Amino acid sequence: MNNQEPEFNIKDLSQKLFFQDEIMTLAKGNSPYLLNKSRLVYPAFFNKIYTIQPNLKNSELIFCIYLKLNLTTKEIATYTFVTPKAIQNRKNRLRKKLSIPSDVDIYKWFNNL
Repeated sequence: MNNQEPEFNIKDLSQKLFFQDEIMTLAKGNSPYLLNKSRLVYPAFFNKIYTIQPNLKNSELIFCIYLKLNLTTKEIATYTFVTPKAIQNRKNRLRKKLSIPSDVDIYKWFNNL
């Protein structure tokens, strides 16, 4: 029986943090590269999303990324140049499409994916 902890790899951790910072920068800049870069960094996340709802549009997937990054409604509205009310409506439509119950925090739901 092997009770050893897995080795901690500082290089992998620093690379992961670098990519997360890069994705946040792309999100804040409303970059057209956000979706492609996120697919590379979070492949398991996208596989789970596609399992739940395979027909999401790219714009909906990008919105999922903003929620995964725990950006507030106001922050998303600022970065995407729309009103907070429009963001709230998008959250509600996405919640319906992904069958997320109304009593479940949408940010926790995305973080647990």
